[in-house]
Amino acid sequence: MILGKKVRIFPTKEQEQKLWKSVGTARFIYNWTLARQEVS
Repeated sequence: MILGKKVRIFPTKEQEQKLWKSVGTARFIYNWTLARQEVS
């Protein structure tokens, strides 16, 4: 069974900016969801 795999990517500057923006958005939504669960 394969549990994980590392892959190296070489994005352009534009792709890298979009990637970091997506990561930031995902982190925000994850933290927002955790905060809402703690309140409930």
